Amino acid sequence: MSLTLQLATTHDVADIVSLRNATSAHLTAQYGAGPWSSGSTEKGVLFAMKTAKIYIARDSANRPIAMLALSTKKPWAIDRKYFSPSKRPLYLTAMAVAPDEQGKGIGQLCMEEACRIAREWPSDALCLDAYDAEAGAGEFYRKCGFTEVGRTVYRNCPLIYFEMLL
Repeated sequence: MSLTLQLATTHDVADIVSLRNATSAHLTAQYGAGPWSSGSTEKGVLFAMKTAKIYIARDSANRPIAMLALSTKKPWAIDRKYFSPSKRPLYLTAMAVAPDEQGKGIGQLCMEEACRIAREWPSDALCLDAYDAEAGAGEFYRKCGFTEVGRTVYRNCPLIYFEMLL
């Protein structure tokens, strides 16, 4: 299986909102309310496009199946002291896979593409955080080859910091 992530444009905003909200609703239905339950808005995605590059993947029917956002700007919730020193870190600030596409390797392919994009950026590290809860993706990022470098609590939920040095 292959996956192509394309740089999103303003024409993709509604699809990104729909995908993120479907993923959030799925997590909330499966694990209960938590920080992952907040919805996305078109205004929020447009704002994110100012500070991050958002990528979208579509299936053969042009349906959005995955998205991710990469930024050189450190998200305010990330504490840099936990990460290895790097001159050009890149941050994964958002990722979503359509609920009916989960478990098919699409998330893994997204992370492989994120690493490829980061190397071409050029970046020397890919950094991210994940909730350490049932709805969190900590185990997923470990399986993708990321290293846990720290822990904290955010919105009353344990948070894990991960990095991949490139």
